Amino acid sequence: MRRVVITGLGIVSPFGRGVDYNWECLMAGKSAIRRIEGIDLKDIPVLIAGQVPFGEGEHEFNPDTVMAPKDQKKADRFILYGIAAANDALKDAEYEPKELSEEEQCRAGVMMGSGIGGLNNIYDTSLSFNEFGIKRISPFFIPSCLINLISGTVSIDHALRGPNHACVTACSTGTHAIGEAARIITMGDADVMIAGGAESAVNDLGLSGFARMKAITAEFNDTPEKASRPWDKNRSGFVMGEGAGAVVLEELEHAKARGAHIYAELVGYGMSGDAYHITAPCPDGDGAYRAMKMATDHAKNQGVELDDINYINAHGTSTPLGDIGEVHAIRRLFGNKVGSISISSTKSAIGHLLGAAGAVEAVYTIKAIQQQTCPPTLNLENPDDEVKDLDLVPLKPKKRVIKAAMSNSFGFGGTNSSVVFKKYEN
Repeated sequence: MRRVVITGLGIVSPFGRGVDYNWECLMAGKSAIRRIEGIDLKDIPVLIAGQVPFGEGEHEFNPDTVMAPKDQKKADRFILYGIAAANDALKDAEYEPKELSEEEQCRAGVMMGSGIGGLNNIYDTSLSFNEFGIKRISPFFIPSCLINLISGTVSIDHALRGPNHACVTACSTGTHAIGEAARIITMGDADVMIAGGAESAVNDLGLSGFARMKAITAEFNDTPEKASRPWDKNRSGFVMGEGAGAVVLEELEHAKARGAHIYAELVGYGMSGDAYHITAPCPDGDGAYRAMKMATDHAKNQGVELDDINYINAHGTSTPLGDIGEVHAIRRLFGNKVGSISISSTKSAIGHLLGAAGAVEAVYTIKAIQQQTCPPTLNLENPDDEVKDLDLVPLKPKKRVIKAAMSNSFGFGGTNSSVVFKKYEN
């Protein structure tokens, strides 16, 4: 098997833009959940979310740095987020295909996805069409909403002539995109892949849809920083977030030949289906277990044993059923060794970024390995009885040896994905 390493990272999150800045905020125990701004919430009961901060500050998101103002009408916001994260990851990797030969460009590709896609433009255009008719429909309306247009635009901007693909698996999207991109490299169809996910569904339609499902919490509108509380007895649903995450995956020898900085090695990837319900997770976590089992079996083939996995960045959304189902799966996989593993949910700080969640959390997991520190689970003040024996890294980060780490993502339709990274050793 061709070995796959990570050589570049990029993030746009409710904290802002920039991997190091995001990590600093996590380590400081900050929350990015705030009262929603810029949206007419009407009678929507949910008033809080993790919104990307816009502006011209160092870590604020300025769309003009991503795309010319005249072209921004051709792209929904999720596309801008995805392009920004991919651009930052490529810059971090010091890899620019435009400077390479056509043959090398054909060996580099992109796999960026989204769970929902262009909900903002679909909603706004529907309102405009209903009031004014076809003359008010932009000729760029359709491409502005398409999920694969992150990959398409990044491919065009950077002369990536290799695999040009997109992934759409609800809240598992980011993790699936990274795992599938790694497979493309192991199969020899590319040497470099930019992979990840993006989402921007924090609008009145998206909020209303999740609120009607009773999936998001409406109980912390006055204390938004307390709203996302995985495994806590007072959890009552997830908090919506938005943003994007991207990584540069590279075949090991290719990375070494160009002197790239290597953050970690991807050694395992697993996926499964619950075959249970369109939105509810399997209560015993069977699907989650099988995805993690597949990932750790692959990792074992790369010399990484279960005992080597010291940290898990859990899906941990703050839903009553989902949090415990994942714990059941982790217990089943690791058995009596589960007490020695640190487990945390970074959604407690930034909310649930839906299709972008897995990619952003993969970046956080890689940073945890690099810094040998587990990010905290915020608001875990009164743990559920079923998790009191686990190390869920409550409230504060934890320094520890991390040889390898896992990141989990699960989504509607019963889709599950898991990746395992290990500390790179030459």
